[in-house]
Amino acid sequence: MNRRALKTIKEMQLNEMTEHIVYARMSKRADGENAKTLKKISDGELLHAQIWGRYTGATPKPSALKIFFYRLCGFLFGLTFVINLMERGEERAQAIYASIADEVPEALKIYEDEQEHERELLAMIDDERLKYISSMVLGINDALVELTGALAGFTFALGDSAVICMAGFITGSAATFSMAASEYLAKKNTGGDGRPLKAALYTGIAYMFAVCMLLVPYALISSPLAALFCCLANAVFVIMLFTFYVSVVRKEKFFPAFAEMVCVSLGVAALSFMIGWGAQKLLGIEM
Repeated sequence: MNRRALKTIKEMQLNEMTEHIVYARMSKRADGENAKTLKKISDGELLHAQIWGRYTGATPKPSALKIFFYRLCGFLFGLTFVINLMERGEERAQAIYASIADEVPEALKIYEDEQEHERELLAMIDDERLKYISSMVLGINDALVELTGALAGFTFALGDSAVICMAGFITGSAATFSMAASEYLAKKNTGGDGRPLKAALYTGIAYMFAVCMLLVPYALISSPLAALFCCLANAVFVIMLFTFYVSVVRKEKFFPAFAEMVCVSLGVAALSFMIGWGAQKLLGIEM
């Protein structure tokens, strides 16, 4: 066997062992059908690792840091996120398996079996967060667009970080309750499987998280313009984080959604900044 093929097999064996351990540990924390599903995935990954082990003649030791990272992601973002994150490279896997098919005759069959098996198991996973992802998207998007615009307007109109922070907190808190109430009523009136109260809770938490991220610079930085710059940087970071989450769980492309949301949020902020400047000049108010 040539060195390149052996190196590829060792990498795949290491990945399979890592995923086996992650799924096994997650299955112990899961309940009911989710626990059974994760145990099946774990057993399948171990079987694949053992097949590759016939060619490498070794048993690799996975990175403890990598395992901890995946387990943390599972705790924070849910089972579907972790499974999709670990399997994100599968689109390129077919070419890799094909490249070693001459050295490992069963490689393509393993790939096909793994794909089919994992699709079936992923469909069985019951992840509560996915039921309310539209509520979280609504909360995050609304907060970023509305509050970046409001804070940009306040920055020029009020001119004091502490006052802007207070105004932003009042505005953000009121908007949080308003959005949560609207989501509750919308879910209750449209029916479906979702629980209105939980949907409202997810919306409110997502909205308030975005509000806090945007207000932190004004609480820490005395210069309003510097605080606004940091606020917009935080907005871009939150957009990046949440868009990545959604792109992973929905298996969508990251960049188009990220670019669209950044343009909308920053565009509204720029327009609001100009409105704040215009209001100050028109009314002749100096603060």
